[in-house]
Amino acid sequence: MAVDTVTHLNFRGDAREALSFYRSVFGGDMAVITYKDAGNVQDPAEADQVMWGQVAAGNGFRVMAYDVPSNLPWNRGENAFFVSVRGETAEEITGYWEKLSEGASVRQPLGSAQWAPLYGMLVDRFGVIWVLDVASGYDAS
Repeated sequence: MAVDTVTHLNFRGDAREALSFYRSVFGGDMAVITYKDAGNVQDPAEADQVMWGQVAAGNGFRVMAYDVPSNLPWNRGENAFFVSVRGETAEEITGYWEKLSEGASVRQPLGSAQWAPLYGMLVDRFGVIWVLDVASGYDAS
């Protein structure tokens, strides 16, 4: 089984601009789902901000990003990234989740999401934020 680890960058309102910039540097295709697209608008002023986005290039470059909502804490130096683990099967991701969640604080329980059949977020006992999901077969091209 293959596992991909992808840097997941966190922004406050400029994730789309950052993704566009990284696409201009590395090439590839950009995909974005806004809070409005996902039906998850908590602050109307943030409806068009990025809930999930990525740039994926044929050369292997991939980065993910989102705009941290204003109701959550964010500090460029303290909450600037996630470690994203994307696997091929629910069993694989569930196994990683069960091990990582020991002593962890769960931010989003493992379950289905608009962009993946299985997704979850936790802060492990060392303070590292992990997002785990099953690849949906989504092709950003």
